[in-house]
Amino acid sequence: MKKIKTAPFLPTEVEIDEISGTKAQVVAYPFENGYAVTLAHPLRRLLLGSSIGYAPISLKIEGAKHEFDSIRGMHEDIALFIINLKSIRFRIREEMDDRAKVSYSFKGPKKVMAGDLNNDTVEVINSDVTLATLNEDAELNFTMEIARGIGYVPSEDLREEVESDAIALDAFFTPVRKANYSIENVLVEDNPDYEKIVFDIETDGQITPVEAFSNALKTMSQQLSVFGNILNLDLSMSNGAKNSGGGELKSFIVPIDTLGLSARSFNSLERAGIKYLGELVMMSEKELKDIRNLGSRSLAEIQQVLSERGFGEDFILDEETRSALSKKIEQLKE
Repeated sequence: MKKIKTAPFLPTEVEIDEISGTKAQVVAYPFENGYAVTLAHPLRRLLLGSSIGYAPISLKIEGAKHEFDSIRGMHEDIALFIINLKSIRFRIREEMDDRAKVSYSFKGPKKVMAGDLNNDTVEVINSDVTLATLNEDAELNFTMEIARGIGYVPSEDLREEVESDAIALDAFFTPVRKANYSIENVLVEDNPDYEKIVFDIETDGQITPVEAFSNALKTMSQQLSVFGNILNLDLSMSNGAKNSGGGELKSFIVPIDTLGLSARSFNSLERAGIKYLGELVMMSEKELKDIRNLGSRSLAEIQQVLSERGFGEDFILDEETRSALSKKIEQLKE
């Protein structure tokens, strides 16, 4: 006879096996029957659809007007050159930069390899890919733009974003090559109906599988934050909110990784040591602007998030609440 429950069993075990720099297995258990697939399926979709990677989005080759052209002395035509280029996996060295433009010049005879594209701006992950083969009288000069993004963006959608004389390229950003899961039964207190999730993740090397999994978890948390007000957080606090014992401070003690911020904005705040919404509420516009590497676009995004949660320009935090909030955040950070 089954026991009456008032809440589902909470899983307690997580095991991570980093098989290599590009392969890992993540195991979590035990879940109530049916809960494992409920969590595993959306996490798999987020691994494949929201993991951030880098890809070339435009190309300009000296002496070539379009992708069906050719370069004298280069064995590959431009179409094959582009195919080779898109198979190279890049990483922008400065993490805060969303885009980077790099130029190269090669003279034959030479077999141009992916590793030859390494420089102070970009890093090549798979350096052994052949890009082009040049005869002794050939010269190859080209400029490409690499962008940071998620998913797949066809060249048609990028034509307005790149320079008019550049060739727009299909951009396959996703760094996750494989994200599979299996559900296994596990025994808990003589009950064999509990479940275990086993994730098998493989990336192309731009990020590690564990980083990809962590990003997927963060994205899921950010997406679910839209329901935060249902959790009795009272996010629409009126101006001059009072604090009688700490209960009303809940609306401020919200982790910034649940605010739905872009990775760029989140990373800037995290590096500045900011962990909670309340810290942003207590900061003036000047203090926000002074956060290192926080650009105007990120500032506007943060101000919009604050406004949507009832903490816009006209919000006034009384001194009593400010003092109580500061103490509470200090305690949480200890």
